[in-house]
Amino acid sequence: MLIQIPPSSACREHEVTPEAIYLSRRRLLAAVGGLAAMAALPGRAQDASAYPDVEAAQAPAWFADKLAATRWQAITPGNEAVTPFKDATHYNNFYEFGSNKGDPARYAEKMRIEPWTVRVDGEVAKPGAYSVEDLVKPRGLEERIYRLRCVEAWSMVIPWLGFPLADLLKQVEPTGNAKYVSFETRLAPDEMAGVRSGFSLIEWPYVEGLRLDEAMHPLTILAVGMYGRVLPNQNGAPLRLVVPWKYGFKSIKSIVRISLVSEQPRTTWESIAPQEYGFYSNVNPEVDHPRWSQAHERRLPSGLFSPNIVPTRMFNGYEEVASLYAGLDLRKYY
Repeated sequence: MLIQIPPSSACREHEVTPEAIYLSRRRLLAAVGGLAAMAALPGRAQDASAYPDVEAAQAPAWFADKLAATRWQAITPGNEAVTPFKDATHYNNFYEFGSNKGDPARYAEKMRIEPWTVRVDGEVAKPGAYSVEDLVKPRGLEERIYRLRCVEAWSMVIPWLGFPLADLLKQVEPTGNAKYVSFETRLAPDEMAGVRSGFSLIEWPYVEGLRLDEAMHPLTILAVGMYGRVLPNQNGAPLRLVVPWKYGFKSIKSIVRISLVSEQPRTTWESIAPQEYGFYSNVNPEVDHPRWSQAHERRLPSGLFSPNIVPTRMFNGYEEVASLYAGLDLRKYY
């Protein structure tokens, strides 16, 4: 089984402010009337020194053009500190590039993301192939600062930039037969050492799925950025799913296909170990993984002598989704 409980991170804890002010100061001064206007938004930090570890990146034009009109902090997690950018980008799972937490940051730069096409098909009236620019151009970006809870019992708080998946689904007009949405990750063995590995248990490409009502929920987004900058490759560039009330592996990365289907689709981890990873995979502190408790989580950064252990909340704290599962036994349909 590839999923492992990782060793504790020794990184120093501090808050991170979105990178847009840090990397794009001059552009923002011209576009939105200056840094003061940005800092005046609720909760925006004014001191760039609070996030010194953010890595600069050359953003494509379609992303840079949207930054000035971004709706910052559209959703926030209250007083919870944002995870440092370095933790969020150097400690993650993207098995196409290897099974160790540092492998994605080390090897994902080899993935070619331009041009990038997403095919939308299945039970829709308007199927088609869309570039990422096509998907983003007619929509405004929002910053959604979500908790991310990994099934391995570690967690982060990440500021994503994206738009509701529902906007795209409405555009392609699901038919009456559409009950689920299936997603597929890019498969490029020449760029992905993990795919070429003979030790992998995964049947590639990586696939995931949601019920249609889950996909249409306002909290579900397609992300194209994080920390005010374009998505790094290791975090799922150029387009990934973010479903904050589910375990992190449901938020599939580097999407190349979205299919609306009538039957519940197979998903990668459910296929590998259905007794451990169910289709729903809602964050639930009352349903333990067969090999560890889910009652608590290790919020990164966390050190050996200062462990940052917090209680896990039902639906990761997003209780507004509870109505989606009314009458459903969440111990059976985990």
